[in-house]
Formats: sequence, structure tokens, C-alpha cells
Amino acid sequence: MSGSIYGNIFRIATWGESHGTGIGVVVDGCPAGLPLDESIIQPYLDRRKPGQTLYATPRKEEDKVIIQSGIFEGRTTGTPISIVIYNENHQSRDYSEIAKYYRPGHADYTFDQKYGFRDYRGGGRSSGRETTGRVAAGAIALAILKELGIKVNAYTKSIGPITISEQELQLEQAKLSPLYMPNLDASKKAEEYLLGLKNEQDSAGGIVECIVEGMPTGIGEPVFDKLDAALAKAIMSIGAVKGVEIGDGFQTTTKSGSENNDSFYCDSDGNIKKSSNHAGGISGGISDGSNIILRAAIKPTSSISRKQHTVNKDKENIEIEIGGRHDPVIVPRAVVVVEAMVAITLVDYLFVGMTSRMEWIKNFYRK
Repeated sequence: MSGSIYGNIFRIATWGESHGTGIGVVVDGCPAGLPLDESIIQPYLDRRKPGQTLYATPRKEEDKVIIQSGIFEGRTTGTPISIVIYNENHQSRDYSEIAKYYRPGHADYTFDQKYGFRDYRGGGRSSGRETTGRVAAGAIALAILKELGIKVNAYTKSIGPITISEQELQLEQAKLSPLYMPNLDASKKAEEYLLGLKNEQDSAGGIVECIVEGMPTGIGEPVFDKLDAALAKAIMSIGAVKGVEIGDGFQTTTKSGSENNDSFYCDSDGNIKKSSNHAGGISGGISDGSNIILRAAIKPTSSISRKQHTVNKDKENIEIEIGGRHDPVIVPRAVVVVEAMVAITLVDYLFVGMTSRMEWIKNFYRK
């Protein structure tokens, strides 16, 4: 299977299945000298792990991160960093019936068509548990960005019909919400909505918004490797994501050019700035120094307990009721995954951007 490696200079390779021995990632291209140990990575895994609220799968996993290589005396050595998170609560018996039919909304059918074989234990490589390795790698990328003064902050902007407007955002409240929503009033409404769906054996989707502060100008390429294109690919590679917006996104289609263009001005210190940020911090595929604003549309959880129509391997039309342990909504747990993929992409592009000018290379190597 190809496609498990991401990045150019800062590269990650995830491995493992949801009901196998464990999940992990190998991070290559991390510079030497970065302060790093398990205590820096673990808080990000804790944000993603299951079994923490009424709105997440009851599967209990400690998701304890173990660094196996690339660290010495609390700092990176410049060699590949290998990380493993062992699975502790994988009840494959919950999924034994799945081998006989294709679950709506999952990759069962397409996996069978591509490989002629699939790991049906919770989806194998298509399971949301694969993102555990991404989050561990993202924690390293976020540590690098912190050294550069760059912040990546994601949160739940909407769940189902409940949406938080820009005026209602109170970022400090996100960590107080079980849904990671930066407005506790909206969070309460969304919680009530989800409990109703849970009683109906159904699920909900929503939107994760991510804001990057402190990104320097000039990062990204102008043609195929645009920074926004890379971010879109990174976010769309998350299994539950069905859409990505940069800046005003689809709203730009309703505006005139004069409304959508971001005007430039020079401040009193001689810095070039923008009077608005409809472009979301990226112009012509290159960062423009404004906040990067990105949104990811997360689909409703595919595994639901209510009756659904499908087809079995004998091509018979059947009805199914999926058992096991499932999230009524995966948006809150996806927040840290979005942060991770954004951070990994930005670090990779920052490293690539260091070679954009001959003068920068000469200054670096000049004795």
C-alpha cells in the first residue's frame, strides 16, 4: 500500500491498524537540538483519545506515547524519530459480522475493489484511529513552530445546525467545552442536539476552523505546490473530511472583486499590511503575513446503530444494525488532528522555503 508517507523535507510515515497491536509514526527530517520527550507529545494524544465524554466512543485507550528513537538527553538528534502507541482495548469480536457486508459511509467496498482483501476490524487503515500517529507527529511540528513564534489553534466552529459566528467566538472557552466549542452557550445547544441524535441512534457532522498566527510571508510555491493546495491536501487526507475552505472560501463567489480584494497599506513603521483578510493569509499560493484561516467540513460519523440498507458479498440486498462502540460526533476529536496536519505542512514548507533565495543559502554557509 502506497500513500502512507507525507512531506518533502519534514516527512512522516504512519503505520498500524485500529485493531492491531498498535499505531505509530516515523518522523524524518526533524532538526537536531529540539527539546522533546513524551511529556510534550502526550497532551495532544490526550485531546484525541476516545472515551472522555458522552459524545465520544466509549472505547477506552490510554494512548500512551512511547518514543523509540531519535531522542537523546531530552533533545532530538536529527535522526528518524520513531513513535508507537499500543492498542489496549481492541475488541475485534465487535466487528466479526462486518466481513460479510459493506457498511454505508465506510471504505469497505472501495477497499475490496482495490485490494481484493480488507482488514474489517474497525476499518483497518481507514479507521479514524490511524490519525493517532499524525497527532504524535503534529506535536513535534507544533514544537518547531513554537520555536519560530508561530501558533496553530483549531476549534469546533459548528456541529449540525449550531454554528458560532465570528462575533461569538470566545477562544478561552474552547477547553471548557466537551465539544471544544469556543462559546459555552453554543456548546450547550450542540450537546442537547447530539443527545437527541444519540437517542435516535444517529450522528452529526460539523466544521473545524483553524487559525495560524505569526506565519512569515513568502512561504509556498506559485504553481502546483501552492501553500493553500498543500494545506487542502493535508486536511482532505483526514478520513472524515469532505471539504476545505481557505479564507472566505465559497463565500467569495457571492462578492464582487472590489469587495473580495484585500487592500494593502503601509503602517507607521514601514510594514506592508492588509486592511482585510478575505484570502485567508495566502495569495497566489504564497503566505502573505496575515493569519492563515482554514475550515474543514467533517461528515457525520458513519457507524450508527439504526437500521441501514446495504449489500453483502453475495450481492444480496440486506438491512444491518452496526454494533460496537462509536462516536455520535467525531468533530471535537478531529480538532487536534486538523491542528496536527496544518502544523506538519507548515513546517515542511518552511524548511523548503529556506532554499528559495541564493542570498539566504550564501548567508547560511558563509564562514
